[in-house]
Amino acid sequence: MSIQVSPSTIPNSNVVSLTSTLLDKDAYLTELLNLVIPSKIEGWLQNLREGAANWVRHSTIPTTREEEWRFTDLSSLRKVQFNVETGNFASLQFDILPEAANSRLVFVNGVFAPELSAVTDLPPGIVVSNLAGLSVVEQEGVKQYLAQAEGAQEVFTALNTAGITDAAVVWVKKNVVVETPIYLVFISVAGETPTISQPRCLVVAESGSQVMLVEEYTNRVHEVSPRVGAKGAKEEGVYFTNAVTEIWVGDNAEVSHTRVEQEGAEAFHIGKTAIAQSRDSRYTCHAITLGGKLSRHNLEILQTGEQTETTLNGLTMVSGKQLADTHSAIALNYPHGRSEQLHKCIVGDRAHAVFNGKVLVPKRAQLTNAVQMNRNLLLSSKARVDTKPQLEITADNVKCAHGATVSQLEDDEIFYLQSRGIDENDARKLLINAFAAEVINKIPVPSLREILLNTVNNLKSLTND
Repeated sequence: MSIQVSPSTIPNSNVVSLTSTLLDKDAYLTELLNLVIPSKIEGWLQNLREGAANWVRHSTIPTTREEEWRFTDLSSLRKVQFNVETGNFASLQFDILPEAANSRLVFVNGVFAPELSAVTDLPPGIVVSNLAGLSVVEQEGVKQYLAQAEGAQEVFTALNTAGITDAAVVWVKKNVVVETPIYLVFISVAGETPTISQPRCLVVAESGSQVMLVEEYTNRVHEVSPRVGAKGAKEEGVYFTNAVTEIWVGDNAEVSHTRVEQEGAEAFHIGKTAIAQSRDSRYTCHAITLGGKLSRHNLEILQTGEQTETTLNGLTMVSGKQLADTHSAIALNYPHGRSEQLHKCIVGDRAHAVFNGKVLVPKRAQLTNAVQMNRNLLLSSKARVDTKPQLEITADNVKCAHGATVSQLEDDEIFYLQSRGIDENDARKLLINAFAAEVINKIPVPSLREILLNTVNNLKSLTND
């Protein structure tokens, strides 16, 4: 994965129109593409889809022979034949954040669920809607941003674009301050056969605006009555979520973004978060990874103006045989940029965590200040972590630092707590909670902080060897 300074977009179908004669390079990828391609429509969205589909046909699914994927083997994904799940999901229920009870969009298996959504408590100057619900004028604005972020040609991003039918759209007008969190919920419901869904999200914060987002990927729902049109639905099952979120932060705008991935035990999750930061803007991301058999989060930040501030806080907690991979890249292309990144991993049982973080500082980005740290806690002798923080600097007047640590729970710390009347298991939990709390306590939504802290406390398998 790399971020270029010059902008790039998926080729437009008016230029690339060779779909019928292209040689498909990857048969499995072509099967996925044919599965997700929607019915043809007229207009710019169809052009966008066709250009992306052409790009996918030129591509292959990454293998461990590629440097960016050498610790994440997708061969288990290739063994699964997926279908698209449809049906009426009105009977689903999920836990709603009280702070966002009236400011939420819900998608089930990639399909907008209006009966589960509620957007009634927002100030003037903000649009929170699905793509299909926008006016013609609003869609013209979206056209300038959707699928235009850096990295649009990455294979899974292009696959998502090729299958766009709808998207969550959050648009904050100039100088509008939104105090209420915007809650974007993407629910996956496993069916009788493995399913694939491709959630899409676009956020535009115009100059001087402020907004807080909570983006959640989950399968933790229950039904109050049987669903129509989806046989054999169950909470746990094999499914694939291929998600893309694009965030455009205007001049002097501020976006606080919390991303929670808590998929099912047999799920595959590949997510892209692409952020473009204009001059004097501020972006904060709290990325929490808990679920999935195999998960990958590509977090890419492109600085497009001077004096930006970027703060990335991440927490990965995996156990069993889970694999969780976080790849981040921050391109600080202009002077006076500041970035601070802390990513923590808690790895139990036979689980495997991967962290690869890049900070790119070219010669023009003088007076940049960048700090990157990855801290890892192994709870089992069979747990594994691969970490690779990177600084690529050609500027000569910068202040940059990076580092990584890998440790286990200290016997002396456990003994000290036991000497204060705390049994060994509770002592271990207390130390694990303290390690995770440094990241969780920075999340600005109180109810979500409490939910995540309880989740850490209840992950008993993390303490098993």
